[in-house]
Amino acid sequence: MTKEYIILIREPEWNSSEVTEEQWTEAMQQHGAFMQAVAAAGAQLLGGDALESSDKAVRIEPARDGRPAVYTDGPFAETKEVVSGFYKIGVESEAQARELAALVPTGGWLELFPVMDTGGQANQG
Repeated sequence: MTKEYIILIREPEWNSSEVTEEQWTEAMQQHGAFMQAVAAAGAQLLGGDALESSDKAVRIEPARDGRPAVYTDGPFAETKEVVSGFYKIGVESEAQARELAALVPTGGWLELFPVMDTGGQANQG
């Protein structure tokens, strides 16, 4: 049975507009090697993307209790690190998810989350 996991790639704050073409090419080669390792392990790459830096992000506090939503443009001064990208993988086990996640190239660190099976959750109790 395939289990799904999200790998969050966390980096120190960075500005995507300052990445050189050479740095981008090297990073894409490293991420290509990760994708090949996933396939070679018999796992599936179900999705993923690089994200822009926080100066292009928006923080949203949803409307509640009669108050309107609040939108705050980045960058966010209190942020020491950002999610710079993610992958969604389908694997056979948590051990395989851990092994593959450790291959994701990053100058920061990774967080691995199992995807919750929400089918039928409301009926359990």
